[in-house]
Amino acid sequence: LSSVPLQVLFYVNGIYYIFYFVATLAMIVYKSQVFSYPDDFLAPDLALLFIMAVLEALRLYLGSKGNLTEEEAPLGLSLVMTVGSVILSVYFLVWQTYVLKADVIINAVLLFTYGLESVLKVTAIAAFVS
Repeated sequence: LSSVPLQVLFYVNGIYYIFYFVATLAMIVYKSQVFSYPDDFLAPDLALLFIMAVLEALRLYLGSKGNLTEEEAPLGLSLVMTVGSVILSVYFLVWQTYVLKADVIINAVLLFTYGLESVLKVTAIAAFVS
C-alpha cells in the first residue's frame, strides 16, 4: 500500500530542500552585505531558516517512515508538520526583510512540492486506513 510517487517526492524534496537552504542562506548573506539589512531582523531570519531546516528534516523522516511502514500516525504527523513548513516558506516568500526574485522562485517551487506532497499523503493515509 505504500505510495511510490510519495516516496519519490520525499527524496526529491529532500534534495531540493538542501538547495533551498543553501540558496536562502547565501541570499541572506548577500542581502546583509549589499542592502542596509537591519541588525534586528538578520538574526530572526537566520534563526527561522535553521528552525525550518530542522522541521523539514523531521517532516521528511516521519513521512518517509510512515509511508514505508504503512502507518498512519507518522504520515499524519508529517502532514501536520507540513503546515509549519508552509508558514515558514510563506514568511520567506512574503514577510522577510528583503525579498528578491530568486526568493519568489525557489519558495514557489517549494510550496508547489508541499501541496503535491500533501495530496499524496492524504491519499496514502486513506489507503492505509481502509
